[in-house]
Amino acid sequence: MVTRRWHGTSTRGSAARIVTAIGAIFAIIEVVYILLVVLGANAGNAFVRFIASLAEPLALFFPGLFPIANPTLAVIVNYGLAAVFWLVVAGFIARLLR
Repeated sequence: MVTRRWHGTSTRGSAARIVTAIGAIFAIIEVVYILLVVLGANAGNAFVRFIASLAEPLALFFPGLFPIANPTLAVIVNYGLAAVFWLVVAGFIARLLR
């Protein structure tokens, strides 16, 4: 007879997955904002304003970090750095939790 052992999910593993998911969501918000700016979305649209209202505080100190004359390139660089930041920080915290 074969006995099967139930391997439940550990609390630390679950916490690490939650942190990773939150970091990914934050990064996705930043990337969606970049795409909206690059593709020239209507800034008066409610969805664009909503994404901007989420992306701007999540960008932390990155907007204006590098003075770039081209506003579209500035958004790509600064908000792109913020997206990478959230992925790296979330990965680091998740690794600590495991």
